[in-house]
Formats: sequence, structure tokens, C-alpha cells
Amino acid sequence: MSEHEPPHETETSPTRRSCVPALEAMLGDAIGVLDHGFVRLVDYMGDDAAIVQAARVSYGKGTRKVHEDRGLIRYLMRHRHSTPFEMCELKLHVKLPIFVARQWIRHRTANVNEYSARYSILDREFYLPDATVLGQQAAANRQGRGQAVSETRAAEVLAWLRDDAERCYQHYEAMLALSGAEGDAEREGIARELARINLPVNFYTQWYWKIDLHNLLHFLSLRMDPHSQYEIRVYADVIAGIVEKWTPLCWEAFRDYRLEGASLSRMELAALTKAARGEPVSLEQLGMNKREIAEFRDRFPGIAPATK
Repeated sequence: MSEHEPPHETETSPTRRSCVPALEAMLGDAIGVLDHGFVRLVDYMGDDAAIVQAARVSYGKGTRKVHEDRGLIRYLMRHRHSTPFEMCELKLHVKLPIFVARQWIRHRTANVNEYSARYSILDREFYLPDATVLGQQAAANRQGRGQAVSETRAAEVLAWLRDDAERCYQHYEAMLALSGAEGDAEREGIARELARINLPVNFYTQWYWKIDLHNLLHFLSLRMDPHSQYEIRVYADVIAGIVEKWTPLCWEAFRDYRLEGASLSRMELAALTKAARGEPVSLEQLGMNKREIAEFRDRFPGIAPATK
């Protein structure tokens, strides 16, 4: 499977569409992720001005100043007005391990076209984690990793992953009866749609992924979170860098209100209000359960500390 080079450059012509110079400069360039993956910007539509234009339902750029555009975008983000952000779209070409793709596809508000191993033959490319990211099962987070394993254990695990992937690919080639594959190349080859089923989920796939800005920001808010799996988080970080160049005013608002902001429950808001007034705070009386109390104290360690 090749990396599918972007289409040949065509003759440029004047355009009336909004262009973002920073994105124009990176169109078609692959940004490496993990050991064999990448994110490549294919196309985009809209910019910060498109968000503002949709919100004002006006024609053209108008006569508003940049600081007024910034204020409006921040208002829209703060009050969760989603449709103006849906006016912008991003199309990416992504190469990623299959297990990452299976997490990624849970975000169903995008248009996806994936490389098909029913029609084409997969390359001998599989993901091997860096030894530093091989962690034990986390005690508190049942779906995450915790403390790193020892160097000895990491080397053992990596050897298994490499050997298993290599062996499976050899059998994949043999089932397809490819020239030079293990065994008799004159054997009957089975269909590609069947031969692929023995390949592990650390093999790489590719897809084109198109999504509007509103839903992209939701994707980033979840996949850039420290609790997200490392392998998808590094892709989210790369995409975040593209969004920051694409719609800087929107990105600033998203970072302030969503990414590095906080949403408060009724009980948390009541606790903070009481603390600000100098009143005693009982998290139990406010109706918080043990887990909510523990999370609140992690977020606001100086308020209602645990008693010994």
C-alpha cells in the first residue's frame, strides 16, 4: 500500500474563496505520526471570517474589525452556538494503525472513505510502540495504562509484537499465493477479503476523513484529553496544530473555554460559591458521592479538604 501521493499540481487561477496562507503552504505535505503514520491536509473550506459571516447572516466580509470578530467568536464558543462553526470543513488523508482507526471511527459525524483490503494488498507496515509508552494496566482507569514496565519486560513484549506481525504477514502473503511468499507460490490463492482476516490490528490502514469544525473541535476535546489513549492523542495533537493555523481566533476561544476550561456541576458551583463567601463547605451535604468528591478535591484542592 503506497502513501498515495497527492494529485499532481494543476495550473493555479484567481479565486474568490477564502484562503488561509498557512494552510495553503502545507497542502499535500505529510506530517509524520508514530512510526509509519501521517496526517496530510488535502483541502479546507472557510476560516474565522466564515464563522463570523454565518453568525451575522451577512454577505461578504463586511466592515467589522478583527477585535469585534474575535469577540463574536468567543461569544459563540462560550454559549455553545454550534452552527456557525459547522460552516468550516477540513479534509485530511490519514495513515494510522487499525486499532486507532477503530477508536477514531466512533466519531460518527464525519465523512470517511477507507483503504479497502478487499481490493488491494496491504503493505508490510505495522505499529510497534516505543518502549517508553509500554505501561501496565492502570489501577484507577480500567481502559488505560499506568506505570511503565521494566526495560526487560518491554523488550520481551516488543519482540512478541514484531514476531507475531511478521509471521502473520508471511501467512497473509502465502494465502494470497504472492510471488516469493512462504511456501509454494503455485498454490491456489484465496480471496483478498479472506486473506486479510489474520492480520493483527497494529497493521496500518489509510482513509480520507472530512469533518466540519464544530464536530472536529468535539473530537479534539476528547482525544487530546490526558486520559485518551496515547496512540490516538498524538494524531489529535497534529490535527490541533492544523486547526490553530486555520482558524486562530476560533482555536483561542476553544482553548480558553473548552480545552483548558472547566464545566461545573450544580453541586460544584454551590461549593465554590459558599467558599467565595467564606461559608463552610460540606460536599456530602451538597449531594456529591465519593467519586464526585474525590474529583472535586483534585480540581480544587484548597476547598473542602478531606479531614483526617
